[in-house]
Amino acid sequence: MIKALLARVRQGYRTMEFPAPGLKLPHRGLGVPVIRSRGLERAAAACPYGAISAGTEPGLDLGRCVFCGACAAAAPEAVEFTRDYKVCASSRGDLTVGRRDYQRAAALGAELRGMFGRSFRLRQISAGGCGACEADCNVLQTLAWDLGRFGIQFVASPRHADGLLVTGPVTKNMELALRKTYEAMPAPKVVIACGACAIGGGPYAGHEECVGLPADIPVSLYIPGCPPHPMSILDGLLRLIGRID
Repeated sequence: MIKALLARVRQGYRTMEFPAPGLKLPHRGLGVPVIRSRGLERAAAACPYGAISAGTEPGLDLGRCVFCGACAAAAPEAVEFTRDYKVCASSRGDLTVGRRDYQRAAALGAELRGMFGRSFRLRQISAGGCGACEADCNVLQTLAWDLGRFGIQFVASPRHADGLLVTGPVTKNMELALRKTYEAMPAPKVVIACGACAIGGGPYAGHEECVGLPADIPVSLYIPGCPPHPMSILDGLLRLIGRID
């Protein structure tokens, strides 16, 4: 026991402050982009997943973007990625970055905030994902992030869950499992689409084996990225339950 206490004193407090003033993504991280009209055609041509529109309504769809940076490399005057990790949105349409200000995720209604604001349980389902989004969700439970201090925990059973966090493009083999998991959750419940694959298919968009999230399952939070940084995931979860504005 003494050794454990001494080790605790030596190591100190290792959990990061969140949100912290001036907190940004690492230098290699790509956050919310800034879009300009000049040269946007070249940026659109360089995008491997057609996330950029250079027409009458220019914009970059973060739901399709994998944050590879190819567009910014091809046309730096048109696309500039900031280190702002606050990329989450409440609706699919809000994921488009254009001339207007980016609409970040909003909190749930007052009734749901009252239920989930201090105790929020999530069931995570990997619906054909590569493991990257799953890994960044898992890291939030480590000492450095300590997801539990916010009252958020991942649970094993959907019957114990308040929300369903979906990763992966939802393959045909996982479609039924996803639906059964959703139906097993007690109401009220929320659904979170985490990562480019869950939102729009990512690199697998249009593949015959990928069906995407069923249209009749409402999504309350979209977390773009390939994979999203843990900062982005945590920011979205806290915004959803009204812990931060």
